[in-house]
Amino acid sequence: MANPGPGNSITLRLEAPANFTATSELASAAARAGAVVTALDVVESHHTGMVVDLTCNTSGTDHADDVKMSLDALDGVHVRKVSDRTFLMHLGGKLEVVPREPIRNRDDLSRAYTPGVARVCMAIAENPEDARALTVKRNTIAVVTDGSAVLGLGNIGPSAALPVMEGKAALFKQFAGVDAWPVCLDTQDTDEIIQIVKAIAPVYGGVNLEDIAAPRCFEIEARLRDELNIPVFHDDQHGTAIVTLAALTNALRVVGKRIEDVRIVISGVGAAGNAIVQLLQAQGARNIIACGSRGAIHSGETYADPHRQQLADSTNPDDFSGTLAEAVAGSDVFIGVSAPDILTGDDIAAMADDAIVFAMANPVPEIDPVVASRTAAVVATGRSDFANQINNVLAFPGVFRGLLDAGVSDITPPMLVAAAQAIADRVEPEELNASYIIPSVFDPLVAVEVAEAIVTAAESHKE
Repeated sequence: MANPGPGNSITLRLEAPANFTATSELASAAARAGAVVTALDVVESHHTGMVVDLTCNTSGTDHADDVKMSLDALDGVHVRKVSDRTFLMHLGGKLEVVPREPIRNRDDLSRAYTPGVARVCMAIAENPEDARALTVKRNTIAVVTDGSAVLGLGNIGPSAALPVMEGKAALFKQFAGVDAWPVCLDTQDTDEIIQIVKAIAPVYGGVNLEDIAAPRCFEIEARLRDELNIPVFHDDQHGTAIVTLAALTNALRVVGKRIEDVRIVISGVGAAGNAIVQLLQAQGARNIIACGSRGAIHSGETYADPHRQQLADSTNPDDFSGTLAEAVAGSDVFIGVSAPDILTGDDIAAMADDAIVFAMANPVPEIDPVVASRTAAVVATGRSDFANQINNVLAFPGVFRGLLDAGVSDITPPMLVAAAQAIADRVEPEELNASYIIPSVFDPLVAVEVAEAIVTAAESHKE
């Protein structure tokens, strides 16, 4: 069973006897069922009984049912209701539109709307660039998806993808002050997606592409970058690559190795895997083996997918052609952005001394992190319940804050490297250790320093 966590938190409203030990008995019963109790509140108290809200973390729906039954089995206890706290957070959505300027009277109205707004409209008609200063375009991005590759859930469509995009928009605002809005498109046609995004672009200062399946995502991003004058960033590619490079930079510092010297095996050749390869190479990596489901990508084979062919041409200098497990043997670094449970403890034990393992498949990693840590020097995952969570929220808010502040449309490899370096450097040398190679997502300075790094790199690019 998976570990209990806040993503499966529930609140049970209970009727219990009015005695001194009732609350402790409730907490003990929930704990015996494997739940992690996080709060216990007496809602009502009468001479004959009390009403208690017990909040706890579970590992999923079945576990929540077990907890309910455990509490119901106590003498005199009745479970009135079980509320899923995640669903409660999502009721009515997670976003709202709030005016930046209050409209309190007729004077305000005449400037915010008619007749005064007409003068602003004409100023933009005469000089379209003024839209950036005089409208929401200055600080607003579109979070665009077709719902074809949502988290690890697959092709669930635009409506089911909306809660993820709302969450993404909330993170943009929380961590970098960037206004973002979900744009979930009911089409998975490449040309139609490009046409729609181009048509709505006047409102936005940037586009964050999200959860669009490969290889379609590559063409969509490339064409939009060519055809729009605002930055287009595919977070599943470049956000993942930035935080991976940041974590690897510090992991290599821990084990005393250089990126130019290590052998890196990457499992997964979709959007994230391709972008990670490119960014690691931009930082000096020379020996990368990319592996798909059938093993290593190598120059001895011809691939119909142009992105796999590019990997065959630019990676794997020794032309290794074996399986993933065979590639991992003797390697210094494993980076997984693929599928759960594809490596064993023996595979990790066969790696080089002071091995680095990034098992980033979510929610189930490529190798159990506990098992990997028995022989690897540094282990990281994409999960919040293990040390060293490699999370894109470290990158994308600050990246877009910087892009909007710099007023640029091009996103260059030096910008991505600079963002990764800024994240890595948030871990001070005296703090750095095998269990702390990446800063907390709640470090308020991460987005600030990533944004500054982007602006500096953008200014260098202009020169």
